[in-house]
Amino acid sequence: MSLLAEKNRLTLGFSPCPNDTFIFHALVHGQACPGSLNFDAATLADVETLNEWALAGRLDVTKLSFHALGHVLDRYILLTAGSALGRGCGPLLVAGKSFSPDELPRLTIAIPGKYTTAALLLHMYSPVPLTTKVMRFDTIMPAIVAGEVDAGVIIHESRFTFLAHGLRLLQDLGVWWEQETGFPIPLGGIAAKRSLGKEKIQAIDRCVLASVSSAFANPEAGMAYIRQHAQELDDSVIKDHIGLYVNPFSLDLGEEGVGAVREFLERGHRLGLFPQQSPALPLTSRDL
Repeated sequence: MSLLAEKNRLTLGFSPCPNDTFIFHALVHGQACPGSLNFDAATLADVETLNEWALAGRLDVTKLSFHALGHVLDRYILLTAGSALGRGCGPLLVAGKSFSPDELPRLTIAIPGKYTTAALLLHMYSPVPLTTKVMRFDTIMPAIVAGEVDAGVIIHESRFTFLAHGLRLLQDLGVWWEQETGFPIPLGGIAAKRSLGKEKIQAIDRCVLASVSSAFANPEAGMAYIRQHAQELDDSVIKDHIGLYVNPFSLDLGEEGVGAVREFLERGHRLGLFPQQSPALPLTSRDL
């Protein structure tokens, strides 16, 4: 490999969840945009790890929570393809028994990472401060069952399996968001370093779009890769997960998707959680 090609290689990270492996299968296997961009082997990590890496500027192109995006907008720009937004797909607040909203302040509630969208949604939902405990997303339900925490905010495949663990739904935070704002819930997106420049950023966006489009055109092509990394191995759970989180917004955020992201970030600003950014700073690759 030439020194120029080595210099132009891009680092890429996304989660092992079925929606991400479905989206990126074609790209990482050379079936989308072959030869147009040079990607290193993809790094797969839990979304909160990816969020922390984004804060450190570790990867050129990365999946991250929209909560984390609010902290790194000076360094990363949102791609228009590859995002997870939608209706009826938000994080769930669950517990082993029923609690009223008034009882929440006396509970210890597990959250799947400080910078996750789930954590910020819980903060937006509650008018008073809550006691939270950061845990990896796949340990939250067992922790509730074991009595280590009173309740928890669950994401990913847990949405489809919490009833089997004997847990009860206290609040669908996505439904709350939709009723509160009218927008679909923005969960996570794909961001690229602004320092890569307009031409390369937009080329990356086209390659992600090509990969998503390939997955929609041939959904069975990546199933072995998806199963290899999935937390839940049941095919019906995997397909339900993909069907819920990969949708037309994953092809293109569009005006509604961008509006949802802007509303989410503005509400985070009003809560004093994000650093102030220049209003002229482009939000998406399409704004460049």
